[in-house]
Amino acid sequence: MSTFIVEGGHKLHGTIKPQGAKNEALEVICATLLTPESVTISNIPDILDIRNLISLLNDMGVKTVYSDRHTCTFTADNIDLSYLDTEDFRKKASSLRGSVMIIGPLLARFGKAILPKPGGDKIGRRRLDTHFMGMIQLGASFEYDSELRLYKISAPRGLKGKYLLLDEASVTGTANLIMCAALTPGITTIYNAACEPYIQQLCRMLVKMGADIQGIGSNLLTIKGVDSLKGASHRCLPDMIEIGSFIGMAAMTGSDILLENVGLQDLGIMPEMFRRLGVSIEEDGDNIRVNQSEIYEVETFIDGSIMTFSDATWPGLSPDLLSIFLVVATQARGSVLIHQKMFESRLFFVDKLIDMGARIILCDPHRAAVIGSGRFQSMHGTTMVSPDIRAGIALLIAALGSKGVSRIQNINQIDRGYEDIEQRLLKLGARIMRVED
Repeated sequence: MSTFIVEGGHKLHGTIKPQGAKNEALEVICATLLTPESVTISNIPDILDIRNLISLLNDMGVKTVYSDRHTCTFTADNIDLSYLDTEDFRKKASSLRGSVMIIGPLLARFGKAILPKPGGDKIGRRRLDTHFMGMIQLGASFEYDSELRLYKISAPRGLKGKYLLLDEASVTGTANLIMCAALTPGITTIYNAACEPYIQQLCRMLVKMGADIQGIGSNLLTIKGVDSLKGASHRCLPDMIEIGSFIGMAAMTGSDILLENVGLQDLGIMPEMFRRLGVSIEEDGDNIRVNQSEIYEVETFIDGSIMTFSDATWPGLSPDLLSIFLVVATQARGSVLIHQKMFESRLFFVDKLIDMGARIILCDPHRAAVIGSGRFQSMHGTTMVSPDIRAGIALLIAALGSKGVSRIQNINQIDRGYEDIEQRLLKLGARIMRVED
């Protein structure tokens, strides 16, 4: 297990380019299972979750050839379905939440899929009903082996397109059903579909591969199944959550940072929500500059009531950003209510911030009231453990903006979503060191 030692209280300065989008990469890499032809994906982030997914696909028989660190060609022309019955597959797939998105492509192309109950961040219930209920409506048979904790799904009579009204706008559920429908005979309509930029990117890649998808960018998708898909090339967007992380770091440390090539048109409401928190954001072409020379002041609503930041389906604020907004609010002038609607365990890291001197009231598992200190470096360093990716980066932001030295343990959680994070921060002037425990 590795640990970050962070000396806080130092301003950052310089230019940084965000990595490729983790959540998009997980989707489009799984989509390479839909064709025996080669698919080249560029701007892939070199992070732990992506490496683990690619390793899993390699074990299934997918060939991979890297042309550089962030560009890989996938060829799924000889898939070994018997591997799905092995203990090795169950162990690897269960440790990776993104593995859930292999079942749509496998079911559509090969007529069967097996998946162990997936792991991932311990942030609350993350049910898979939307995935499986949609596939069952398309004609699949479903079985859950409670002893082995295995989901088994097959289509002995084949699949057929149908109207699907999703019970929730699940991003991974929508991705799985889009990939499944792309090779399903007939017309599949998906209503209440997630429409995040990364879902749009998945659809665009599938269209390049020969899929027939209408309504991209909306919550109503119409997919006409085709007999086969071909190879294509695709480039991942910049990672929206990493961009938000660096905006939060600049604000919390009173720094001047230029973020280059952020894909501004795909950031949605995020920049405006940071402005409501009082963060100084300037847009220049496809770049964002945060120059936080003075402490930021939170806006109130028009009627004077306390500002609330809550997660919502796209184009609302991503739940992955709320941990960052919460920690940045601890130094603001003013008060904020953070309302995490989707996951009931995601706010439990705030006890670490309270230990550092933050003024936070955890109202219940979904809501936290933050009373900002109104000054930089109002918190002090401490020792803490990263519980998941987003809480981990929030704790790192807090450490950078606090007085003294902090130790953040279990940083492999941060490595799952952030590429070379300490090396990139060192170039901006941070005092951070990785040590092996």
